Parts: sequence; C-alpha cells; structure tokens
Amino acid sequence: MVSLTRHLKYMVLGAAAVCAGASFAAEPVTLRVGLQDDPDMLDPHRARTYVGRIVFAALCDKLVDTTPGLKFVPQLATAWSLSDDKKALTFKLRSGVKFHDGETFDAAAVKFNLDRARTLPESQRRSELASVDSVDVVDPQTVTLKLKQPDATLLAQLSDRAGMMISPKAGAANGDFSQSPVCSGPYKFVQRVQQDRIVLERFPDYWNKQAYSFDRIVYFPIPDTSVRLSNLRAGSLDIVERIAPSDLSTISRDTSLAVLKTPGLGYMAIYINLANGDAAKTPVGQDARVRQAFDLAIDRDAINQVVFEGLYNVSNQPFPPTSPFYSKTVPAPKRDVEKAKTLLKQAGVNSPLQVELMAGNSNTTQQVGQLIQAMAGEAGFDVKLRTTEYATLIKEQQAGHFQLSLQAWSGRVDPDGNLHQFVTCKGNLNDPKYCNPEVDRLLNEAREAPDQAARIALYDSAQKILTSDLPVIYIYSEPRIFALTKKIQGFTAHPDGMIRLENVRFGR
Repeated sequence: MVSLTRHLKYMVLGAAAVCAGASFAAEPVTLRVGLQDDPDMLDPHRARTYVGRIVFAALCDKLVDTTPGLKFVPQLATAWSLSDDKKALTFKLRSGVKFHDGETFDAAAVKFNLDRARTLPESQRRSELASVDSVDVVDPQTVTLKLKQPDATLLAQLSDRAGMMISPKAGAANGDFSQSPVCSGPYKFVQRVQQDRIVLERFPDYWNKQAYSFDRIVYFPIPDTSVRLSNLRAGSLDIVERIAPSDLSTISRDTSLAVLKTPGLGYMAIYINLANGDAAKTPVGQDARVRQAFDLAIDRDAINQVVFEGLYNVSNQPFPPTSPFYSKTVPAPKRDVEKAKTLLKQAGVNSPLQVELMAGNSNTTQQVGQLIQAMAGEAGFDVKLRTTEYATLIKEQQAGHFQLSLQAWSGRVDPDGNLHQFVTCKGNLNDPKYCNPEVDRLLNEAREAPDQAARIALYDSAQKILTSDLPVIYIYSEPRIFALTKKIQGFTAHPDGMIRLENVRFGR
C-alpha cells in the first residue's frame, strides 16, 4: 500500500527539484494523475497494460483517434481511403510533425513503425496487423497498406497501440527503447521511477501545442483505491482513474471534487492455462468439465453487488452488454454449486481440487479474488490466491507461470480487439495457449465479413464454442469512472478509459 504521506513527500521533492533547475520564477503547471497500476514497458509495440495506454495517450500520437462516441477521427493521418477491393488502405499524413528528438514524421516513419510492429519478435501487435502484407511509401505524406485480405478491424487497430508512432531513429538505436521512449505526442518523456512515478513534460514543437495547457504530467501508480482517493482529497493528485463504487458517496459529499463516468469497453476475466508449460498440467487446464464447474461456482451477481454496489455489468463475454456483438444466445450462467460438483465427479476429480489463482494487488481485484475463492470452495475447489503487482502478473502469465489468472482488459472499439488475439492459435495475447481451428476460422472470417450482421453471426458461433471450451471465464464488464478536482476544466470521460488532455486546463 502506498501512503498519502509518501506521495505528498514526492510532490514536495519534485516541485523543489523543478524550481532548483528552472531559469524562471513561476512553477510549471503540473497535472498529477493517480493510476491503479504501474505500467509495463513504455514501448507501444511491446506493451500490454491499460495504464500504459493512459501514459501513451499523452506521449505517443496515433494515426487515428476515437471520439467519446467511438467514431474515428484524424490524428497523425488527416484522411484515409479504402480501395474498391478493400485490400489497400491509404493514409494522407499530417505535415509539419516532429518527433521528440527532432526527427521528421513522414510516410517512411509510418513504414518503419508498422514494419516494426509486424516483425519485432517480442511485439504484441503482430496479430493485430496480421492482414498487412506490405507498407508502401507513395510520397512523403502518403502511405498505403497493402492487405492479404480485407480487414474490417484494421482502422480500429491503428487507433490504438498498433497505430502509435515512435521515432525511427530512437527505435532503431541499440538499447531498450522503453527506458527512454521517443514519440511525437504533446508531451515528451523525462523520467521514470518504477513503482513510483512517470514524468512527462510539454513538447514545444508539437503540431497542436496550443491545445495543451499543462507544462508537466506526473503519473503515480497507487494500487489502493482508498489511498488514491485520499491523495485526491488532500490535493496531492488532480485526477484519478478507476474509482471504487463504494467511494462514490464520499466523493459526492466533497464539494471540491467531481465524478465523470461512462460505459466501458473492457472486462474482467479468469484466464486458464491450457497448454503453456508445466503449470497447465492440472485437471482445470486439461478438462473442460472442470473449467465449467469452476464457472458454475461463481456468482457474478453477488460479486457485482458486494464489490461494485451493482454498478458494473454481469457478463460471460468479451463484449459489454451494450455492444451489438453481445450474444444473447449464450447468457451468463447462474450459480449452480450442485451441478459444479457433479461435473467434477464426472471428470474423476477428488474434492477438494487445489488450484492457484493469480490476481493483481489492487484492493478491488483482491476483493473479487477472495469472493471467487470462497465461492469455488463451496463447489469443491481449494483456491490459493497469489497476489502480485500487475505488470509482474502480465509477465508471469505470458511465461506460463500460472494456473488461473484474474486479469482485466480495457477494451477496444472493434470487437475483434477484445477477442481475436486472446483465443486464436497464434494470437499474441493467447497466454493460455488455447487452440481450436474452428474458432480461428470463425474469427478470421469475422475480420473479413462485409457487414455487421455477418460479423455478429460469426461471433455468435465462436462464442458457443468458447463458452464450452472455456479458456477464459468472463466475470463482468466495467464502466469507466474518474474522480477529479473541480478546478480541472474540459475533461471528458471516454469509453476506452484514456485520459486525453486536449483542451483540458485548470480553471481559475
């Protein structure tokens, strides 16, 4: 747990350091942001964490962005067009853009970035860009992506980390890019202290600098929701993400604070190791009946009421219930302890079956884990909780050092981004190593489908298989809830949970 005193101390020390090195009398205008977790690596092609995306929103511009209504809008690309055969996507690029190291952003830079994202061995974007056959420079301000087949998801992929642009010079240099990232966003990297802070400062040559009023952004990882809120109420933070529903009544009584919330795109789920190393060699990893029993032991409604005061959405799918892609043919199962016990017997499992559930160290995630532990215990599972810092959880999960892992996904505009890379045989985020050729076929066809109705039918078919195989057990989808001091003006909550700072400022 991070104490309020510790964070107040950091802010005092940080302000002193800034003033000591400054050549002007006025203190820089600093926005202080409280994050639930510490991001993983600050390299958009290799990163996986939600909070990392929040930092990237200020650090790394993308080809396109999205509105609060989930419409695509220009960012580094000013316009785009799709060929008649839907196998060539051409972008017109913004001129006059510089990277933080002074290098010019142009079509060659786009080619470097997309080729790096497609080929870097440790890239997490490869499956997102699998449809891209080549990236062709037409002229300095025009680039064309030649596709192997039509891809209805590609523009959405390029509105997130796959479309973020890093400096080719910095990206090609020896060393770990993530230790000193160089992008083209409104703020440039200054400093990172693991588990403590990330500091960015205004980039003076940003193409739209007049829209950004803060001189510095400091991100503080604080896993405990109560401590984040205490820091906000004490004035050592200006905005915090993922407010616990139980804290909303406290905020409503504080006249200096405001809450902004919007339906989210993401979910919380349990990933089950099926074939990722020796940890998969358990009944829960090898027998779908055992996974189904675990699923039936969970009371999603109780979790929603106890931890989230009924404000979240119970779900057993990777799409929120508000999405047109949410399948009504596979509703969330009601808790059935007796049926769970019967399935365990059919699988030849002697109770209690010991399983380990890995979970992040935020207090809300631990509460969810403890409830699942108790519920599963009544059905014949002896669940051992292993809590860890979130970036470490991601590393352990990727390496196969888990049996079950409770992990959130912040969600994407296109449904493909919530599913394909997690459950297809070669998906970059498929940590359970689940592989079903029929699921691959359905989800690949969904990428190429000509209209929404055809895609919905394909996702429905895939969901029926996935809810039987259960490589992933979805628990709930969550809204995006921010708390902020009322002196902040112009901030809008987006469904993707990003903190966008264009035209955001401190009021008088």
